[in-house]
Amino acid sequence: MKEFLTDLKNHVMTGVSYMIPAVTVGGICIAVALATGEAGDTGMVITSTFWNNVNTIGGIAIGYMCPMLAGYTAYSIAGRPGLLPGFALGSLANTAVGTSSVSTGFLGALVLGIAAGYLAKWVKGWKVPKVIKSIMPILIIPLVTTMTIGLLYIYIFANPLGGLVTAMTNGLSGLSSGSTVLLGIAVGCMIAFDMGGPVNKVAFATSVALIAEGNTSMMGMCGVAICVPPIGMGLATFICKKKFTEEEREAGKASAVMGCIGITEGAIPFAASDPIRVLPSIMTGSAVGAVIAGLCACTNAAPHGGLIVLPVVGNALMYTAAVLVGSLVVVGMIFILKKDVVEE
Repeated sequence: MKEFLTDLKNHVMTGVSYMIPAVTVGGICIAVALATGEAGDTGMVITSTFWNNVNTIGGIAIGYMCPMLAGYTAYSIAGRPGLLPGFALGSLANTAVGTSSVSTGFLGALVLGIAAGYLAKWVKGWKVPKVIKSIMPILIIPLVTTMTIGLLYIYIFANPLGGLVTAMTNGLSGLSSGSTVLLGIAVGCMIAFDMGGPVNKVAFATSVALIAEGNTSMMGMCGVAICVPPIGMGLATFICKKKFTEEEREAGKASAVMGCIGITEGAIPFAASDPIRVLPSIMTGSAVGAVIAGLCACTNAAPHGGLIVLPVVGNALMYTAAVLVGSLVVVGMIFILKKDVVEE
């Protein structure tokens, strides 16, 4: 079992290593473009045609994040026959499917990539006639794997997930009129849990909806929670260097920049490579930051997060302090939980 888990981690790390350029290049393009814009009713508004084009390029690049994570994880497990199923299923995880119209983001891509890899590896071992053997890696294995995992995902897992998302939305809406501390914890944990996935979107969408009703307090919590994971992980790669590979340390620089602009996805490579330690760390840090923002009555009139929205933030000093404290909590937990890496 230990050997299997070690191999699985190595397979996931392969997927993560291929995914990192998509996150960093795409994220930085988007971050730089957004930095030239201003807060609007529906998000940051970029008025320059040139920077809009840069933002479009960044969006396309970061859109490859889930397919590359799933594709190269499956490739590491099963070889070439696993590559196409991984790419296709990673794209599926990033697409709203089923009657629930919910996407599962990077966590879904990670699970589907692993499932595709092991199914492709199993089909690869089938004893087949020689006449079929030549088309196994280019047709049979990719087709069986993609269809089987894809249909299972659409018909069995997507719709229950949609019901869960609806329940979370209703629960969070109820909390918005109750305890500030409980609401901050819920918002922080949900934003950091899947960083752009369905759970994150529930907290973000609810916060945006409340802005339209004149309530900008929850968006203040959300704005802090959005940037704590990437800034915290960026600081962690600088302060706790021995706990990260050289590639991760380089990704940490981009992660910190992305966090300042309000792009939570900058922390995804770290969460994908070590979810057991990283996810609790960033969820705790985001929750602490969100609670501080709530207790200090920080508001945010823009449907966006990070430090880029400071011009429209109420009590900007404590908002910034909440980001800093939450990020340092992430660093502290990474220091305690994550082991030093030994690079080959």
